[in-house]
Amino acid sequence: MPEVDFELEEFDADEQICLEFYRQVAVHEDMLVPLAGHHTADSVHSFYVLYDRTATYGHPGAPQYLAVHLRRDHEKRTFSFEQAPLPLPAMAQSWLIHRGCPPDAIDLDPELGPPPADEATRALERRLAADGDHYAMGYSYTRDDPDDWVTVVALRAIEEGAPSPYRVVVEEVDTEAWTHTLREGGFATVGQALKWCDDRLSGTAGPLSVVRPNASPPRPALPSRAPAPRPPGRSL
Repeated sequence: MPEVDFELEEFDADEQICLEFYRQVAVHEDMLVPLAGHHTADSVHSFYVLYDRTATYGHPGAPQYLAVHLRRDHEKRTFSFEQAPLPLPAMAQSWLIHRGCPPDAIDLDPELGPPPADEATRALERRLAADGDHYAMGYSYTRDDPDDWVTVVALRAIEEGAPSPYRVVVEEVDTEAWTHTLREGGFATVGQALKWCDDRLSGTAGPLSVVRPNASPPRPALPSRAPAPRPPGRSL
């Protein structure tokens, strides 16, 4: 299993930043699996998508992926960082892309984790990575039970008047085939979206509602510093 190397041996920061980096990232460094990483040519910025193997032992349903952006000041030999726990790898990629990581430089290691089962999954993952800043995350729950390995995520469209303003994305892992699928549904209200998530976790959910198409032309690409998905918590 590959290990993460933050390459900070020759760098320091003020006491508070060092403490926060340890508490939020490095405390479980030996349990973090690097799924993707990118370092700029000048070694100032590093971007990581990490799988946190300790998440399953923490709060039930907690996100199992960690996005980390490191910034190094080579002249002062100091560093700073941002991090966000997120429920899906594509959302971690989006968080990093909208902090300056080149989109084609943060592909996931195909040898780690179950691969997509179909083209629908691959297409939705590409869209989440590219357009994740269009939505605010309000709720997620990950269950890694081998008999029902599932992650549900409820999102709210940031743009006023967006069709299907509330979305649910559900990832299901087939532990026998060792593949995963990702699907999306659209809802008119937050209550409907959260109820579907609860029903899926209890095994009583019906089919996902179809996402209403957007009648307006596609939005142009946003600059690299656009807002990223918000951290978990029921705040839709």
